[in-house]
Amino acid sequence: MTESPAARPPFSFTVEARDPGSAARAGILHTPHGDVETPTFMAVGTQGTVKTLTSEQVTATGTRIVLGNTYHLSMRPGAEAVAELGGLHSFTGWPGPTLTDSGGFQVYSLEGLREVDDDGVTFQSHFDGTKMRLGPEEAVRLQELIGADIIMALDECLPYPVERGAAAASLERTLRWARRCADARTREDQALFAVIQGATYRDLRLRCAEELAALDLPGYAIGGLSVGEGPDLMAEVLSYTAPAMPEDRPRYLMGVGPPEDILAAVEAGVDMFDCVMPTRNARGGGAFTADGKRHLRRACYRDDPGPVEPGCGCYCCRSFSRGYIRHLLNVGEVTGATLLSIHNLSFYARFMGEIRDAVAAGDLSGYAKGFRARYRDSAD
Repeated sequence: MTESPAARPPFSFTVEARDPGSAARAGILHTPHGDVETPTFMAVGTQGTVKTLTSEQVTATGTRIVLGNTYHLSMRPGAEAVAELGGLHSFTGWPGPTLTDSGGFQVYSLEGLREVDDDGVTFQSHFDGTKMRLGPEEAVRLQELIGADIIMALDECLPYPVERGAAAASLERTLRWARRCADARTREDQALFAVIQGATYRDLRLRCAEELAALDLPGYAIGGLSVGEGPDLMAEVLSYTAPAMPEDRPRYLMGVGPPEDILAAVEAGVDMFDCVMPTRNARGGGAFTADGKRHLRRACYRDDPGPVEPGCGCYCCRSFSRGYIRHLLNVGEVTGATLLSIHNLSFYARFMGEIRDAVAAGDLSGYAKGFRARYRDSAD
C-alpha cells in the first residue's frame, strides 16, 4: 500500500530503481518543501543566492534544491536576521528544498583564519576580522535559525595529503561533533546529515561510516574529497565508503562537480552532489556541453552564430549566439555570466536526468560508455 503524503514524515528517502551493472540507484528525496529526484545536482547559493541568478531563473534550469552556507550567512546578515525575515526560503525567495553546510568546509578553505580545538572552531572573519566561535551546538542552533530543510553536522575537513595520525585525530573530533550535533537538535522539520571523514585511509573511513550509522540520522555525506587527491584516488575512496553507508538513506558527496566524477560517484552508489563549478565557470566564460567544456572568450567564437550547445532547450541557447555571449563576457557585462549560468545549470540538470533515466532503464553502463566516449575536457 502506497504511503499517503499526509502520513509521510517531514523527511524521507525512497529508492525507486537500481542499476544491475553498478551500485547506482534512482530515488526520491521527500522534504517539507517538495520532492527531489535522485541522483541530483544541487546549485550552490553560498550567501543566499545562486550568483547572478534569481530564484525563478534557477527553477527554470530544472534545479530542484539549493544550498546556503552557515558560516557566510551567520557573518552577513546574521542567522537571526535570516530568521526574522522568515527563514531561508522566505529570505531568498526560493520555494524548493534547501540545504545548509555547517561551516565545516571553511575549516578547510579558511585555514589561515581559524583555530580548531576539540570543542569547535574559532574563525577570524575574512570580512572585518571579528571573531566567530562555531561549535557543534552552535552550528545546529544557527542552522535551525536559518531554516534549511537539510542541515549538516559540524565536521573537520582536512587537505590532501595528510598523515595518518592527524587524520585519525581529526576523525575522532568529527565523530564527537556529530554526536553533539545530534543531541542538540530541537526542530523536527529539519533533517540532520552527518559527514564521513577519514582522508584516504580505508579503515578510518569505514570506522567513521559505521559509528555515524549508529546515530540513525536521516542522511549521510562523504566529505574530505575533491581537496587535491585526484579522480582516481577519489574513485577508490568512494568504492569502499559508499557501500558502507546505510542503504536506505541518501548519500551525499560534498563539493564534487566535474561531470565525469559525478558519473563515477553515481556508479558507486552516491545520490546527491553540489559544487560551485557550473556558475563559477560561467563567470569565467566556461560552458558545459555534452562534448565537453567550451571557452567562449576565445576568438574563434567572435562571429559564431550558433547556440552555446546545439539541441539544448535552455533560455540561453534558445535566444542567443555564442558570438553574443562572447561579446558580453569580453566587455564585462554581467548578463553574459547570467546567461551562461542558466545554461550550465540546465546542462547539469539534464545530465542528472539522463543518469536517472539510464538507471531506471537498467542500462547505466551503456549511458556511461557513450558519455565517456563523447565528453572531453575541452570541446573547443
